[in-house]
Amino acid sequence: MPDLTGQVVLVTGAARRIGRGIALRLAQEGARVAVHYLDSEADARRTAEECGGELFRANLESVTEITRLFAAVEQRLGGLYGLVNNAARFTGFDPLEITEKDWDFIHSVNLKAVFFCCQQGARLMQKSGGGRIVNLSSLGGIRPWARHAHYCSSKAGVIMLTRALAKAFAPDITVNSVAPGVIPFPDIDDAGQKMIAATPARRGGTPAEVADAVLYFLKASNFVTGQLLAVDGGLSQR
Repeated sequence: MPDLTGQVVLVTGAARRIGRGIALRLAQEGARVAVHYLDSEADARRTAEECGGELFRANLESVTEITRLFAAVEQRLGGLYGLVNNAARFTGFDPLEITEKDWDFIHSVNLKAVFFCCQQGARLMQKSGGGRIVNLSSLGGIRPWARHAHYCSSKAGVIMLTRALAKAFAPDITVNSVAPGVIPFPDIDDAGQKMIAATPARRGGTPAEVADAVLYFLKASNFVTGQLLAVDGGLSQR
């Protein structure tokens, strides 16, 4: 497997939660971590300090800002080997009540931004001979949730986007997806607790376990591409 020591890896939404766990894990592997954030500056600074990374702020709703983000990564860090598209939004509504604004709020970051980050990332990777892209999908992209039609469709879109880009970017750039199950944080709701109770592993997951799956794809050969790995304790199989 390729060594990540000294390799530049950009993690979007890396200030908190799963993104933070991924950033810290990559630092343990010796990667130079580009820590992206939007609003959580204090948390992002803490993550960057702990992983020895560089901070980059961008609103991923804007393709212009995405373009500027990758230009800044190239200018400050010299290139890009890995991209982890982790940034995402989550809301729940009765589908009969979802508005255009609700739909766009989710899809602008969860799917549209993932595509344009992949596009910009691949352009940078081509300059140095290749790289690795890992897109974070979700259990909600595999299984339907009645109150999350907009979210589920965005995450299912990430899975198909991953497959399409894996073909488009081969052989030098791989594109794979990790779909976390329930990763509990202090604000977990009753629905999340019920999903944990239904999980065959009989527990929720951890950011570190998601990070391990991401790390596998970042280090795997180019014979592993277009794949989906569910890190969900077996819940997607029920």
